[in-house]
Amino acid sequence: MSTDLQWMVIRNCSSFLVKKRNIRKYFSTDPLNLKNIHSPRYSGMIHRKAIAIEPHTSGKGINLLYKKRKFQNKPVRNLAKIPLTKGARRSMTSIKKFVKSNRYRRDLKMATLRRASAILRSQRPIVPKRNFHKKPE
Repeated sequence: MSTDLQWMVIRNCSSFLVKKRNIRKYFSTDPLNLKNIHSPRYSGMIHRKAIAIEPHTSGKGINLLYKKRKFQNKPVRNLAKIPLTKGARRSMTSIKKFVKSNRYRRDLKMATLRRASAILRSQRPIVPKRNFHKKPE
């Protein structure tokens, strides 16, 4: 079944669809949707090749989730996970190489990198600011 036909079927009745009052855009809770926007471009359900980024269970690093084409009709075996815990720059390089070498969707490369950097940035420890006191006069 083509992606366009799948989108026409799930467009208005997806379990991942989230509608908010007074907001024209619809949101999505699909785990393979990088921007959480309900649109055919970012929907991971309808595309054969989809990528997702999630935080690693240890709290440091990220997991790269991707769909395997081999198990397209077996949803349980469809997803594969690659843990990337070595460091921010190395993780970003690994994501770039994965997208390029496996011919995953190039249009989602920047969205994947942005999501990964946001997760890695949120995992940094917060440094408390020092309060500098003025000398009494």
